[in-house]
Amino acid sequence: MKLTFQKIIRLEPLMHVIFWCLVLLYPYIENLGREGGYSMGLIHELVGLVFNMIPVYVMYFWFFSLKNKKKIAPFIVVFFIALAYIEFYFDGFFHSGDYHNYWAGILTNVISYTSLTILFFAVYSLKQLYQKQQELDIAAVKNQEAELRVLKGQINPHFLFNTLNTIYASALEKDNKTPDLILKLSDSFRYILTEGQKNNVPLKKEITHIKDYINLQEERLSNKILVDWSEDIDDYEQKIPPLLFISLVENAFKYSSMLTGEGHLIILKTRLKDGKLTFYVENSFKENSGNELDTDWKESGIGLENTKKRLQLLFSDRYKMEINKKDETFKVSLTIQL
Repeated sequence: MKLTFQKIIRLEPLMHVIFWCLVLLYPYIENLGREGGYSMGLIHELVGLVFNMIPVYVMYFWFFSLKNKKKIAPFIVVFFIALAYIEFYFDGFFHSGDYHNYWAGILTNVISYTSLTILFFAVYSLKQLYQKQQELDIAAVKNQEAELRVLKGQINPHFLFNTLNTIYASALEKDNKTPDLILKLSDSFRYILTEGQKNNVPLKKEITHIKDYINLQEERLSNKILVDWSEDIDDYEQKIPPLLFISLVENAFKYSSMLTGEGHLIILKTRLKDGKLTFYVENSFKENSGNELDTDWKESGIGLENTKKRLQLLFSDRYKMEINKKDETFKVSLTIQL
């Protein structure tokens, strides 16, 4: 089992217990095998242990978290010396007659407190660094989620208006296709409002949404465009972020709609093999046609930049997008390692 820093933090109380047990038993372990062993009894070591723990945890749970430590530092020095003297006094009950030097004993105690305090300060500092990193990571995730929501919110704002205009014209002509158009529009926006808010959806649902969009645009643009759709999927239940490819599809229809004549081909291919997802779009393209876009398209906020930002946030270095404009043909090939 991989032991992460987070798991170590969770085990901290147990680690404290183990550490102090080792401190308590260290003199006995050090003198193991020597003739007579360690001469002092367990009560003596327990008293020493308590006196070592007092300054350590005063510092650990109180002093280390103070913002202005300099003002308190002199009192800490006095506290250490006073505690060292008290420990030296109690230690005298375990020794008969003259024993170690008075000042040497106090200095030894102060050094012991200081050494243990430094050790626990290192532990405290690591915990603080970890907690700050956790806070930064959480803030980054929230910021990323907010940015993704904004990017998703930019998708399809014009789609409703254009499609409603198509349905309105169809209704005026009492076209029999009107109910079917309304149903497809309803399904499309149900997907955006429900599945589109999720982090991931099955690829099958995303493909169905794209097909519904294509059908509506084919109806809107009549004979102006011709769509060649193909798919090669080995797992339709593979989860992907929703609304991932719709901007690429919209981009193709956007520029194809401005061309004169009929039968302009839009090629759409999607492929999934062994976790490698590819989406390919090809459409006719007229240079400088952006100036001829109608108001709905210009104000939609969709496009390749939107898609690039989402891909970078979602997949970082696990995707590759190739864009090629040549001979009035616009090609986009997107590959994602899921």
